[in-house]
Amino acid sequence: MTRRKQKLRVLVLMHESLVPPDDLSSLSDKERLDRQTECDVVRGLAGLGHEVLKVGVSDELAPLRRQVEESKPDIVFNLLEEFHGQGLYDTNVVSYLELLRVPYTGCNPRGLVVARDKGLSKKILHYHRIPTPAFAVAAIGRKFRRPARLRFPLIVKSLVEEASLGIAKASVVTSDEKLAERIRFVHEHLKTAAMVETFVEGRELYVGLLGSSRVATFPVWELLITKAPPDEPRIATRKVKWDPEYQARWGVVTQQAEGLSADLAGRIARISRRIYHALGLSGYARLDFRLGEDGHPYCLEANPNPDISKEGEFASAAKSGGLSYGPLLERIMTLGFERALRTGALLGTSVT
Repeated sequence: MTRRKQKLRVLVLMHESLVPPDDLSSLSDKERLDRQTECDVVRGLAGLGHEVLKVGVSDELAPLRRQVEESKPDIVFNLLEEFHGQGLYDTNVVSYLELLRVPYTGCNPRGLVVARDKGLSKKILHYHRIPTPAFAVAAIGRKFRRPARLRFPLIVKSLVEEASLGIAKASVVTSDEKLAERIRFVHEHLKTAAMVETFVEGRELYVGLLGSSRVATFPVWELLITKAPPDEPRIATRKVKWDPEYQARWGVVTQQAEGLSADLAGRIARISRRIYHALGLSGYARLDFRLGEDGHPYCLEANPNPDISKEGEFASAAKSGGLSYGPLLERIMTLGFERALRTGALLGTSVT
């Protein structure tokens, strides 16, 4: 069996604007918040005794290739979420790592492609009879006619963007006029096709998964907006996700879901593993669900390579499941090595 060295040379890949300085005290509160995941991972890996190198890319791959050739890392810890300003292009960077034959963490290119396209992933889930809200895609440059199966209220979002980009209270619509307005907003401001989806009233749940052929699921997590008016839809808008002042004002918290029966929690875990395999995911992922008023969990979307900041949803759920932050980072790297072994991508690395 191939065994990793106790101390690894880890190259942490991120967007060039998010590379944290060696002295974090030089960062403002906002700068630190913007780089929270990058700071946490770099510090976490260093705290485990690994040699940590950092490389940032934006629209040019030369810095990545140069670092790989010069430092010969044992593994690339992938935190990149976009390239050339496009969220979809992170897939191409991962494919480039495969061409360089260097082990990397997180999801494989095929899984990224499938999961990033919400329309494609939902078609696959529907084929596997996994509950997901009814939907339709409003393409740019084509007139959209609402199918009869899509009944109000509906929610409109980008077909491919992540991190709740473009999602606001106005995303939930109750008329054809408002629907047309929101589709136009997505087309014009986000420059992507729009996903039009049945809005499921209920609880917003998250499930973290870790693994490849054998997949572990973490305890179900829940998004709560405790101070929102009772008649207002509780959705993960951009502000709910990323604005600390807004979170404090509206009582936004994420925590382990309470009151789920053992049977329901087990069913959600089983469905989550089916989704993970059906979409060809690997490494780690977070699945978003709505627990409908009918008691059924509906999968909204899959998020490969989700945020893994130390206090974020994924790491908190892992900790609740018995996996603290350091071992979580180690496990993520181990999965990267295991995939590299299967694909023969360990050639040229110093792993022994």
